[in-house]
Amino acid sequence: MSEHAPGRLGTPAVRTIGLSKWYGSVRALSEVNLEIYPGEVVALVGDNGAGKSTLVKALSGAFQPTSGEIHIDGAPARLHTPADARKLGIETVYQDLALVAHVDVGGNLYLGREPTRWGVIGRLFGILDLPAMSKHAERALAELKVTIPSVRSPVGTMSGGQRQATAIARTALWGSKLLILDEPTAALGVQESEEALQLIEDVAAQGIPLIVVSHNIEHIFRIATRIVVLRQGRLVADLDRGDTSPDEVVGYITGARTSAAVPADAGDDVDTAGSGPR
Repeated sequence: MSEHAPGRLGTPAVRTIGLSKWYGSVRALSEVNLEIYPGEVVALVGDNGAGKSTLVKALSGAFQPTSGEIHIDGAPARLHTPADARKLGIETVYQDLALVAHVDVGGNLYLGREPTRWGVIGRLFGILDLPAMSKHAERALAELKVTIPSVRSPVGTMSGGQRQATAIARTALWGSKLLILDEPTAALGVQESEEALQLIEDVAAQGIPLIVVSHNIEHIFRIATRIVVLRQGRLVADLDRGDTSPDEVVGYITGARTSAAVPADAGDDVDTAGSGPR
């Protein structure tokens, strides 16, 4: 088990207040209040239709909530686009990783943020500073203890675990306030999954908070400091890992357990068939 257990003192790195999202008459999120502190690994779990993807997309700037607020370092933040979220230090890795197969590791780490050479002329003609990208990529990977044969290798030639490590390293390089990982081990084997989980712990040890969306209960209890359960658009449980069990978490996911603050029939107007946001 992960040993890091940062205290929840001071101002949260990211906070949601009454976050709600409607799609027509369908409520995908209902009054979600969540605080995430530096160095925490918050596992976000729930069945299909629970609202996980909706919450992730709101935090990553993919769309704006119908109501509610997102605060970063205690100040209200308006995330109109993913670019807004990235500028404020929120980075997301979706299951497709968003890597360019024919581009090397350094190029992928700087994708959309490529440094140029020779000042104005370099920016005008797009002359990339490839040596700087490679040097900084090597440093970033070394800090996270990521082993890749060469940062000049195209990511398309790498294993699934190495590609996942590259994607996580990119978010850690730019995401100072929050990293969001969507099913980071879903397509990995046992050894590669272990390496990805270790990388998540190493990122958290640097004080960067993470949200990890996962259906893998074993992995959740391996890395998470807290486990947040969404059900039918509502946050029904926010549990310290050391104070709960897999059975209790599964109970909240399925509805066998209900939060004392949330009626058992809450959120019945939410799509739970899996056709709406996860």
